[in-house]
Amino acid sequence: MPEPTTTKSDPAPRRAGRINTGPGKLLVTLYGIFTVGAASRSLVQLTTRFDEAPLAYVLSAVAAVVYAFITLSLVRGGEGARKAALTCCGLELLGVLAVGTWTLAEPSAFPDATVWSDYGMGYLFIPVALPLTGLWWLRRGHREQAAAAPGDQPRPADG
Repeated sequence: MPEPTTTKSDPAPRRAGRINTGPGKLLVTLYGIFTVGAASRSLVQLTTRFDEAPLAYVLSAVAAVVYAFITLSLVRGGEGARKAALTCCGLELLGVLAVGTWTLAEPSAFPDATVWSDYGMGYLFIPVALPLTGLWWLRRGHREQAAAAPGDQPRPADG
């Protein structure tokens, strides 16, 4: 009976592009905290004071969903999750910039603040820094993964 064959693989290429290691762990933690915070805030606001500022409270709920999706994508890892998180971080940044600008340009539309009001000033501007950091980390991990792929490495010339 033939013995099973095993191949020894180098774990470095797989680790190079991992999105939930190193600074990725901090991103997972921060996105997790913001998921719980935004979801809790919006749940209380939507159930107890919806008529006071429905737009603001719904936008906080949307922020919670975005944060949750990014958190799960970062935890899951892999190329598909990285692409999903990258897209979502881009959309999150657009949302923060749009809502931040809207709250400054037309404050009367927001009788109460959202997570993204004034570019996240009520949260020490973390809501605007978080997607920028996420985009940087996710793109950096992709570049490292591409550089570590064995098929992409040029072979030395025989000589």
